[in-house]
Amino acid sequence: MTVMEISGERLRERLDLYERLMRLDKPIGILLLLWPTLWGLWLSALGRPDWLVVGIFVLGTVLMRSAGCVINDLADRNFDPHVARTRDRPLAAGRVSGREALVLFAALVACAFVLVLPLRSWLFGVLCVAALFLAASYPFTKRFLAIPQAYLGVAFGFGIPMAYAAQLGSVPAEAWWLLLANVFWAVAYDTEYAMVDRADDIQLGIRTSAITFGRADVAAVMLCYALALGLVGMVGHALGLGHLFYVGLVLAAGIAGYHYTLIRERDPQRCFKAFLHNNWLGASVFAGIALDFLVNRGIAA
Repeated sequence: MTVMEISGERLRERLDLYERLMRLDKPIGILLLLWPTLWGLWLSALGRPDWLVVGIFVLGTVLMRSAGCVINDLADRNFDPHVARTRDRPLAAGRVSGREALVLFAALVACAFVLVLPLRSWLFGVLCVAALFLAASYPFTKRFLAIPQAYLGVAFGFGIPMAYAAQLGSVPAEAWWLLLANVFWAVAYDTEYAMVDRADDIQLGIRTSAITFGRADVAAVMLCYALALGLVGMVGHALGLGHLFYVGLVLAAGIAGYHYTLIRERDPQRCFKAFLHNNWLGASVFAGIALDFLVNRGIAA
């Protein structure tokens, strides 16, 4: 094997490790961040979003979720080796250094900054700084917040007010109600996720909603689903959305009901399956929003 072949193989190995560090091999996090952002883009534009803005937000979602994963693993590098599900992550396994992770995080943030330059709005710029702070600080909330999943919901839903700012230049009350809906949704799905690691987290002293809720965890998850969908329904009603929107909500409620059958016995594998399945809940809500605007616009035309 030549020197160039060895170098190429090492480069591919490093890139593979960086891909795993950014969790590009596990796109569920990107999707859970993307769906509420798309809700905000479509609702703020009443079904007629600026496609340049949509493209910027989609790419920005990938970059910021990747950056969030890097900083999360950096913050948890002393905890992850003791958790069965996370001990093989590149930082936990010692295959990527902390310095490499910091450089990668900075590069991802820099790319996101360049990406949003066309969206020249002081309000949008302020929200971008806030979004970066939320993404970078969330991993540390597990040390002191009883329900850090609520903070995650703010971080994962912050694309909503950003979407309104980018397209309207303002953030009306409906955007904040949508953000609150996303907080409840995030508490629901990330509690399912936390139920997988409950035993390890108790041993390590990490705080999660699954531990805080205790034996009321399943009831809390279902209540959070109900509150999330109720708030989205309230916003849709205020905007005059029609039947297809509510069909999407009913479908999402049915998916939440299916999750109850998965988590009620608290089996870790089934709880993780429920967590992953939340992609379809977010997609159902978005499909109802987008199709309702599309059909109503078609009829109006």
